[in-house]
Amino acid sequence: MSDAIPCDVVVVGLGPGGEHVAGSLAKAGLRVVGVDERLVGGECPYYGCIPSKMMIAAAEKLRQGRLVDGHAGSAVVTPDWKPVATRIRDEATDDWDDQVAVDRLVDAGATFARGRGRITAPGQVTVTGPDGAETTYVAGRGIVLNTGTSPAAPPVPGLAEAPYWTNRDAVRVTELPGSMIVLGGGAIGCELAQVFAAFGVMVTVVEGADRLLGMEEPEASEAVTAAFEKDGITVLTGARAERVSYDEDGFTLDLGGQSVTAERLLVAAGRRNNLSDLGLEHVGLADDARVLEPDERMRVADGVWAIGDITGKGAFTHMSMYQAELVIRDLTGVDGPWADYRAVGRVTFTSPEVGSVGLSEKAAREQGINVRTASGDLGTRGWIAEDPGPIKLVADADRGVLVGGTTVGTMGGEVLSYVVAAIHAEIPIATLAEMHFAYPTFYRGLQPVLRELL
Repeated sequence: MSDAIPCDVVVVGLGPGGEHVAGSLAKAGLRVVGVDERLVGGECPYYGCIPSKMMIAAAEKLRQGRLVDGHAGSAVVTPDWKPVATRIRDEATDDWDDQVAVDRLVDAGATFARGRGRITAPGQVTVTGPDGAETTYVAGRGIVLNTGTSPAAPPVPGLAEAPYWTNRDAVRVTELPGSMIVLGGGAIGCELAQVFAAFGVMVTVVEGADRLLGMEEPEASEAVTAAFEKDGITVLTGARAERVSYDEDGFTLDLGGQSVTAERLLVAAGRRNNLSDLGLEHVGLADDARVLEPDERMRVADGVWAIGDITGKGAFTHMSMYQAELVIRDLTGVDGPWADYRAVGRVTFTSPEVGSVGLSEKAAREQGINVRTASGDLGTRGWIAEDPGPIKLVADADRGVLVGGTTVGTMGGEVLSYVVAAIHAEIPIATLAEMHFAYPTFYRGLQPVLRELL
């Protein structure tokens, strides 16, 4: 213990939220040690949000080009993956090098320790570096955990032995296959499936549940499924993978009654929290915990805070950053406001986009709320909107306020911001319905739906 290095705060895991905590606390004058064995910045800038949205943006340009005929003349669209791969490597990820992020952290005044951090006693973290050397830090104020998630693979016989892709492989692709199976119809699977299909890959999406995007309202699932069929994507729902085989010709997925073959297999069947072998037992937490449940200040144990995916409040960069602000306030002695999860928005960047916030109709009913719903269409602008999609609002009829909403269509994620603000501020539906809605905007489609709830 005499060789331990004293500090104020140790941040284990430097995804967007962890990096923000470490840098902000260091700028505030605290002695901060940031620890990560992977890339500083986390999944988002290197394998998730940023590169995948570059891919989506490129696919959208192809999609718009194909709409020229019949609207503005004629055009020949020839997909080319090379500029996409080049931009991801050079502009988004610096060829998956985090030196810029490390320098940003150090310039803020923090100490960076590359390696795996593990709690070895209350207020103590031991870091095992790439060379196996161990360094122990003693945090006088506390430990912040932001260890994130990793791609999960279902226990399908043969899968572990096959060279399948995850999202981390998909964003590094330089040559596209002719065909692909996407195992998993959640947000990541759907986004990537549509991207690759736009570039000419024959894509089959296999989902064990009865519909795509199972977290979303059924109406949203229907809209995305219809778009996939229009894009030539084969969608197999209620399909359980029983075995995976692989040879020089590619992958075969046995679905028990039918099989699907393709050159590549992309597994997008969820993610698992990185909590194993973290030493949680040393601070009174279960060493086999799957999630860490925080209080309103993000505390999970005496002297320990947790943020991001591992808290189970939503695997979103914006959630991690929101929670990071709470931790920064708590550790610098600034009063609230504290955690409020009533209006957590999320967007699936398919075409059409799916924006969701708050409670679904089903979840609201399960909570015993006197539910009233109304639906409309973001495509009410007629010929201006190429991919109309549903609007669905969920109201607490007793209080006269919104508790949930889904906006599907072009700009669906942007239109969602109106609903997020309404839920967060508990603005009466009667007030919302009588506001001015600029014409002919997408968000104007909300007005008739709101009036239906009166």
